[in-house]
Amino acid sequence: TLDNGRLSIAAMGLGLAQGAFELALNYANERKQFGRPISKFQEIAFSLADMATKIELARNLLYKACWLKDNDLPFAKEAAMSKLYCSEIAKEVADKGVQIHGGYGLMKDYDIERHFRDQRLLQIGEGTSEIQRLVISRYIGC
Repeated sequence: TLDNGRLSIAAMGLGLAQGAFELALNYANERKQFGRPISKFQEIAFSLADMATKIELARNLLYKACWLKDNDLPFAKEAAMSKLYCSEIAKEVADKGVQIHGGYGLMKDYDIERHFRDQRLLQIGEGTSEIQRLVISRYIGC
C-alpha cells in the first residue's frame, strides 16, 4: 500500500514541478528588462534548462517504477526513489520559479506562490524524505 501511495505522491510532485516550470518559463518570456525578455539572460536561461532536465529525469524515474508495478515486478525501491526525487524536484523547481518571478513570486496574485506552498506536503506524505532515504539505503545493501 505504501509503495502504491509513493507512486501517487511522486506523480503529484512531477505534476507540480511541471506546472511551476511552465509558470516560470511563461513569466520569463513575458517579463522584460533592458528591452528583452528575462529568459534571454544566461542565469535565467540556465535555471530553466536545469529545471527542464530535472523534470525529465523525474518523469523517467517515475515511469520506470510504474512500468515495474504494471508488469508485476518488484518496484518498492523504485517507488521510494521516485517519491523522494519527484518531491525534492517539486521543491527545487517551485523555489526557483519563485526566484524567477522575483517579488511577484510571493504574491497570491501569481500561481507560482501556491505551487511553492503546496510542494511542502509532498516531502511528508507516504513517508518523509528521510524515511525514503532509509528505505532506499536498505534496498541497496546499507
